[in-house]
Amino acid sequence: MIDKARRTGAFVLAAVLTRAGTAALRAAAPGGRARWERKNHAGRAVGLYAGPASALAVAVGAGRVRPAAGLAVLAAGACGAYDDVAGAGDPRRGFRAHLAALRDGEVTSGAVKLFGVSAAGLAAGALLRERPLDKVLAGAVIASAAHCVNLVDVRPGRAAAAVLALGAPGLLREGAGAELAATALGAAAAVLPDDLGERTMLGDTGAHALGAALGTAVAAGSGRAGLVAHAVALVAATVWGERVSAVARAGRRSPATTGTHPCE
Repeated sequence: MIDKARRTGAFVLAAVLTRAGTAALRAAAPGGRARWERKNHAGRAVGLYAGPASALAVAVGAGRVRPAAGLAVLAAGACGAYDDVAGAGDPRRGFRAHLAALRDGEVTSGAVKLFGVSAAGLAAGALLRERPLDKVLAGAVIASAAHCVNLVDVRPGRAAAAVLALGAPGLLREGAGAELAATALGAAAAVLPDDLGERTMLGDTGAHALGAALGTAVAAGSGRAGLVAHAVALVAATVWGERVSAVARAGRRSPATTGTHPCE
């Protein structure tokens, strides 16, 4: 009963903070609304407010459970925010394109995000686990989960729905892993209605933060076998990111959401 109450509390806290943060940012729009809004394919204004709001909400919730998890989420969100701002006009997608640019001497915002999120994941993994191999595996899971959620954020609601689907089994764990999963689910549930309605979007900021939260849930709640299985699957998905994004993009869409999502 105690574990259930803690999971419920983590879910509710993340959901409430996400909704409150989104509303506050929408009302204040620091720097002007033009900085926070994008036009989608239908000419609708889609706000970026949910990204920072969900990232901060999940960082607070995860930090209450494990400080290292909160720092990982916050760092992933910050790296995503940098790419949202600095890489807004960059058409290159996928880590291969950014690594190719790096080989040519160009440091793209995507490369900064890739290495920043990876470093944060490894640091958090080192703090969350005790054995050396488990530290590396946990770091790989956290970083890859952050990148993978961002890979599916190519249509309205895809990333939030993915977090809900992938995070739900984590509620069956006990202890910190379940609480961290509930935190990610709470924020995703709070974002999903407005995301599907094309009123807001997670952007790289929110997608990376929510993905990192899922990764910390696995890192904190899985044994060695679970870490290995998740690390292999998530790293493979990251390597073949273009295919993952293509599958997410090809999913069934309603007429209202047919076209290009603003975060592509």
